[in-house]
Amino acid sequence: MLVTTRRTALFSAAALALPRFAIAEADQRPVVTIAVQKIANTNTLETLREQSNVGSRTWNSYAETLIEQSWTGDLSLRPQLAESWRRVDNRTVELVLRRGVRFHDGSEMTAEDVVFSFGPERMGWNLTVEQARNLFGTVPGQTAGRTPPPEVLAVARRTYPAFEKIEVVDSHTVRFVNRVPDVTLEGRISRNVGMILSRRAFEAASSWLDWARRPIGTGPFRVAEFRPDQILVLDAFDEYWGGRPPVRRLRFVEVPEVASRINMLLSGEADFACDMPPDQIGTVERSPRHEVVGGPIMNHRLTVFDKNHPQLRDPRIRRAFTHSIDRQAIVDALWGGRAPVPKGLQFAFYGPMFHEDWEAPRYNLAEARRLLREAGYRGDPIPYRLLNNYYTNQVATAQILVEGWRAAGLNVQIEMRENFPQVLSREGQRGVRDWSGSASFNDPSSSLTAAHGPEGQQWQINEWRNEEFGRLAQELDTGTDRARRRAVFRRMLEIAEREDPAYTVLHQSVNLTAKRRDLRWQPGQSFQMDFRSRNWGA
Repeated sequence: MLVTTRRTALFSAAALALPRFAIAEADQRPVVTIAVQKIANTNTLETLREQSNVGSRTWNSYAETLIEQSWTGDLSLRPQLAESWRRVDNRTVELVLRRGVRFHDGSEMTAEDVVFSFGPERMGWNLTVEQARNLFGTVPGQTAGRTPPPEVLAVARRTYPAFEKIEVVDSHTVRFVNRVPDVTLEGRISRNVGMILSRRAFEAASSWLDWARRPIGTGPFRVAEFRPDQILVLDAFDEYWGGRPPVRRLRFVEVPEVASRINMLLSGEADFACDMPPDQIGTVERSPRHEVVGGPIMNHRLTVFDKNHPQLRDPRIRRAFTHSIDRQAIVDALWGGRAPVPKGLQFAFYGPMFHEDWEAPRYNLAEARRLLREAGYRGDPIPYRLLNNYYTNQVATAQILVEGWRAAGLNVQIEMRENFPQVLSREGQRGVRDWSGSASFNDPSSSLTAAHGPEGQQWQINEWRNEEFGRLAQELDTGTDRARRRAVFRRMLEIAEREDPAYTVLHQSVNLTAKRRDLRWQPGQSFQMDFRSRNWGA
């Protein structure tokens, strides 16, 4: 016999009164926590400012580009927010936009959002003072209102040095027009600087910083919370054009120490722990529930020179630095042989542009000492600004470098710094520093020109310049004859790596990620982490 009490009757009535969705099955998708050494160098999520290895780990989860680089595949260019594209001529690419794509604010992506994303409001380029006042009420370089800060303008110019305009053909078709020929224009469009963002959301933001910390994109996840130096929370965007995301929430938690990241993983507080040095693989994999995945990526570790330092003005002294580095010893001791010694600042995926017979300067202490004698070097100190393991194994690498430099007779003095602004600061004397160089698409203009050419960081901060190199950089960027471009690229390598060193390569970067073994997730050939359905299983 069914006995109905007042309590059960009230409960039954309340249940009948509930909307249908309220008693539906709860969202069973997992919340995934990723322990990272740093979330963003600039404490923003705007890729025009956050051009860093750590920042590139997160951006493609909340924003997307028109053309995608297939980092987890064959490194080819593939459709993303543009469903197709075609070459109109050597200065123009026409793209057909994917229909039905929604921004996180609910608005539909149109050609106008593409124009905004590459236009002066976001990138701030090609503006006169009067135009800036009309757009922003301020002038470039100021941070009031929605004006982009100076470094944003520099990144825009560096990425698209000859961009002229975007023509709107119709609501879902656009044309990118360059001032000069550019055989790499599709690759440039695929760079993370070119992520497509909501114009409406930008205009609604109270300030540029407010916008930069919560950009509205089209990715599978939307920004829910961002506390600089602490945590970034991304929630699933179920209206994502690519299908419902497989993860309900991503939590990127900043944990600077490797040991602490590993402890979080092994204790179950985290599902992923990034930036693992090879000597910790055994620690992780002693747990049957965990593994370490990853390998070489399209990034090189570099040592960079400031040729304005009194001792570094003479290229022979910089050349002595390059010959005092035992690259194989670094690879063997710190990377277990996993990190290839590269053939200069180039990658095999450059295809026909790759110079197979090129090599990094050979380890030769006798040659280094000869160059120092010839240059009349008398042991004056040269500063080496160093961060505390921003790059995996950075401090241990520095110890090997300094040992080799001192064996050659170079008086290198380590100066520890807390962040990149301190490393790049002109306060005191800059000398030697660490850096890395990525190839964001399959052409040397993506790395050599972008970093070291006239619009590159070294040139712009007055760290290194070479007039012949600058002229050749322009020819590499605008040339259409492959044989000539290849010859130009080789000459640029000769200048920047041998004759008048701007940098010297150490090894190809290796990106190792510790993770739960039961999560079917694959790393790519970059620092990016992909949590779309195509790269996820549990």
